[in-house]
Amino acid sequence: MKNQRFSMQREQIFQAVCASKEHPTAQMVYDSLRPELPRLSLGTVYRNLHQMAREGRLEELDGQVARFDAVLRPHTHIRCSRCGQMADAAVPYDPSMDRTAAPEGWTVQSHDLIFNGICPACAGDK
Repeated sequence: MKNQRFSMQREQIFQAVCASKEHPTAQMVYDSLRPELPRLSLGTVYRNLHQMAREGRLEELDGQVARFDAVLRPHTHIRCSRCGQMADAAVPYDPSMDRTAAPEGWTVQSHDLIFNGICPACAGDK
């Protein structure tokens, strides 16, 4: 029974990331699931998100706070320099950069492109 509950929680954590366009943090996932899973702990969310990232089910994005993305195809992001919010950028991913960006002797396997700026919410906080 305990393993079944763990599997259910894990799947709900995964679905919460899939349903979000905000590239949620573990705290955001926890807050969204807490009403329906009152026994869920923040530690469980962290462990499951990191495990799913290691398994390749999610992408863990670096920043002030780790964020997670269920879109695994290569794509670009934009990050708010003030609050850390992330979104998909409207710039197409360019695989040719893998061939042209590497110094001599290097083989590029992939690249991550993150633009930094100010989100609309923070821009309104002037």
